[in-house]
Amino acid sequence: MTDVAHRAIFFDRDGTLNEEVGYINHVSRLRLLPAAAAAVRAVNAAGWRAIVVTNQAGAARGYFPGWMIEAVHARLQEELAAAGARLDAIYVCPHHPTVGEPPYRLDCECRKPKPGLLLQAARDFGLELTQCVVVGDRYSDVQLAHRVGAQGVLVLTGYGRGEYEHQREQWPGWPDYVAEDVLDAVTWVLERQGAPSAAPPKAGS
Repeated sequence: MTDVAHRAIFFDRDGTLNEEVGYINHVSRLRLLPAAAAAVRAVNAAGWRAIVVTNQAGAARGYFPGWMIEAVHARLQEELAAAGARLDAIYVCPHHPTVGEPPYRLDCECRKPKPGLLLQAARDFGLELTQCVVVGDRYSDVQLAHRVGAQGVLVLTGYGRGEYEHQREQWPGWPDYVAEDVLDAVTWVLERQGAPSAAPPKAGS
């Protein structure tokens, strides 16, 4: 069995950990979803890596300056830390293949569902990607997972419910699990691995 130190749960950002509000062009627009901190805390407690992988082409589109991405991620880390949760890393693709100017206009290998961000994280942390999980609110996150042999979980927050209800007939494959939210996703992953449940105890238990 792969040691937990070589495992990660990769989280999409918008619609998975924080509210989907369109392009976040100011840090004040970042709002954590209710389940986000508990989900990340559970990953921390299980000894897995908790890593964000996110496409952020707003800078390429001219919606905000490139430094805004780092500012938003600093706020994300701060808000999670205030709730006792820790992200091990955040990997970002700021590129778009057809809009914007260099360095943002680029047909790169890191824009999801291409696997560049996961491959870089695997190198940086010594991860076994076939033992990892990607959690996101778009089917492209599931595709990303399956391209590297990982499991892919679709959450029904953000764009997830709409993709599930209106687009699943066109999906070439199926998520390994469809979760109500990110805490449900993490609970499913960790319970299947024998780790403590991420879910809070039920009343009366």
